[in-house]
Amino acid sequence: MAEAAVDTATSSDPSVPMKGPDPGLTLEQNQPVSEGKGDEDEGSNPQTEPELMLEQNQEDQPPVAEGKAEEGSNSSVYRYIKEDLFTSEIFKVEIQNLPKYIGFNDLKKFLNKHGLNPHKIKLIGRQTFAFVTFKNKEERDRAMKLVHGMQWKGKVLSVRLAKPKADPIIRKRKQDEGAADGGQPVSKRPADGQDAEDDEPLSVQIANAVTPLWKVPYEEQLSRKEREVEAVLQTLAREIGNNNKAMLPWLFVQKEKNKNMCCPLEAIRASPLQTEYRNKCEFVIGMGADGEDKTVGFRLGKYKGGSCAVVSPSDTIHIPNAAKRVVQAFQQYIRTTPYAVYSPETYEGHWRQLTVRTSRTDQIMAMVFFNPQKLPEEEIKSLKATLRQYFTDGEGKENGITSLHFVRIGQRTSAGTEDLPCELVAGDEWIHEELLGLKFRISPHSFFQTNTLAAEVLYSAVGEWAQLDHESTVLDVCCGTGTIGISLAKRVKKVIGIELCQEAVEDAKVNAGANGLTNIEFHCGKAEDIFPTVLNAVVSPNVTAIVDPPRAGLHSKVILAIRRAEHLKRLVYVACNAKAAMNNFVDLCRAPSNRVRGNPFRPIRAMAVDLFPQTMHCETILLFERVDYSANANSTEPQTTEN
Repeated sequence: MAEAAVDTATSSDPSVPMKGPDPGLTLEQNQPVSEGKGDEDEGSNPQTEPELMLEQNQEDQPPVAEGKAEEGSNSSVYRYIKEDLFTSEIFKVEIQNLPKYIGFNDLKKFLNKHGLNPHKIKLIGRQTFAFVTFKNKEERDRAMKLVHGMQWKGKVLSVRLAKPKADPIIRKRKQDEGAADGGQPVSKRPADGQDAEDDEPLSVQIANAVTPLWKVPYEEQLSRKEREVEAVLQTLAREIGNNNKAMLPWLFVQKEKNKNMCCPLEAIRASPLQTEYRNKCEFVIGMGADGEDKTVGFRLGKYKGGSCAVVSPSDTIHIPNAAKRVVQAFQQYIRTTPYAVYSPETYEGHWRQLTVRTSRTDQIMAMVFFNPQKLPEEEIKSLKATLRQYFTDGEGKENGITSLHFVRIGQRTSAGTEDLPCELVAGDEWIHEELLGLKFRISPHSFFQTNTLAAEVLYSAVGEWAQLDHESTVLDVCCGTGTIGISLAKRVKKVIGIELCQEAVEDAKVNAGANGLTNIEFHCGKAEDIFPTVLNAVVSPNVTAIVDPPRAGLHSKVILAIRRAEHLKRLVYVACNAKAAMNNFVDLCRAPSNRVRGNPFRPIRAMAVDLFPQTMHCETILLFERVDYSANANSTEPQTTEN
């Protein structure tokens, strides 16, 4: 989990949401939004829009140097840049003359080292320049002053202002119009190797977009995911060797025994349910690919690719039928209203998104996202009344919604991404779920794993690997609604949970009480702010940390605090994107230094758990144990605390 010092995985995919209630940003680990959690697979659809274009992942960008390709084009392609709206695109610089072979993480660490806090970093292949955006003019100007003329690995850097990225929808339209007016003809060869894919039925196209492995036998899906994790562990082995020479003898043995991996990889554990497994889905509202207005479903393409077309989820295999029925009913409702769909291009319109959460207790939550624009309060009040009537006494009643919320979502005017207030329209404020024989309350913005049955497999494995006893203290970092800590609480002396989302913390406290637990406490705030203090206050000799962070991984401050806390001997890391968490893994294992104090950890075992069938995503568990250099003073090979 899920959102580190990595190339942050974002939701520019037509269906991948962030770990949290709304689509996230491609931000680095030191940004508040990176603490949010997302659902890690193609099961939901984000609002990737012009004012969110800073959210595009640098790996997804086309190899075109920004600020150089749009000279002389009509200014309307930059219409999204408004003084009263936030986009870091207006605080962009180009850093030139970078050293060769510099990666995203290298540049991010370099900027952080000099006290700079980039909002987005984009590298173009093997080019020696990069585009960096900041939250405001002051941070941008400070970066220009500091970095310009600075030497890095023998290169003298230069910095200049860069133009914002053009709106891809408008740019594509202008290109098409130019071709239609007798300009350069558009290539008949489809982009991205799609070939005849556009001729497929819409149901097939959307299945390919949101569940790309839907035609692949499940055993083969598992094999592919296992190979992906194997490659990550092989990369980690190389990185450990590069960053901790003292581990080389141990590492050599591990690689010999484990196919060049740094530790044994156990067989992947399958999801008990391969279809209709998602308990949370985010659906966008827009013009249908079939020409039907006010369509609720998944985007067929990406905004940056010039497409906003939406396709119904009715034929997708990973969405529960209960959620599909809610989508259909809601679509019928909004088509009876006079309010238009929100346009990410013009910023006009109202209907934006529908989020549906289901549970094994047969409870259903629906969150309706609506841009009020300048509608009078009385009109919005009337709209909510008709929405309530439709789902409680009207045609939508049979869909069984037990918790209906209305969320006002306008344009962002700052870089903040706080959870938007939910207005309860009908039913209860939350829904309930059962997991491992325990009961959990889930609020609208709280994180809960999207595949409940597979989450039971995941958390059971975490409990096995943590090697706990009644004297253990568990630190549950990024705990969400408390699922992991609560599931382990009866085995240990104490559980301490840390979570950013206030709603989730309140749910966690209620959940602990509902399950009769008194040895558990929860703290709300950023893990990097709270964890060091909490960790230093723990005096137990048997401390185990379980971290389940967003896909970008843990903030470096958390990793440094873990390294310094010598009494913390064991760490179970649950990664929803093991590649993105690589920097965390390396920092846990790197040799001690002035910056990284305390004995390192090393990976002992790893395993993948499939929480997202029909996609390439999975969760990865890694068990790290502290190296004890004093265990065998005459040996050059470091010992783990268990040896």
